[in-house]
Amino acid sequence: MLGYLINTRTGAWTYNLFHHKGVAIIVLCLGWGFNFDWMVLTGIILFGHSGIDRLCGYGLKFQDSFHHTHLGWIKPPESGSV
Repeated sequence: MLGYLINTRTGAWTYNLFHHKGVAIIVLCLGWGFNFDWMVLTGIILFGHSGIDRLCGYGLKFQDSFHHTHLGWIKPPESGSV
């Protein structure tokens, strides 16, 4: 998310990197292979987090807008709503 402070292209790239299930599986397997429990846990958390995001309708981001994902457009929250 911090990449969006720079611009939408950087934000989309960093968001997609950390929300890609393949990256989560690679982190998990590396942690398992090198016997790093913290890395295994990180891979599990990344995989679960990206799965929950997909379930809620948040997909990988396109470079034009945070609200434009591979699953469609996300409706931004209305201003003034709590």
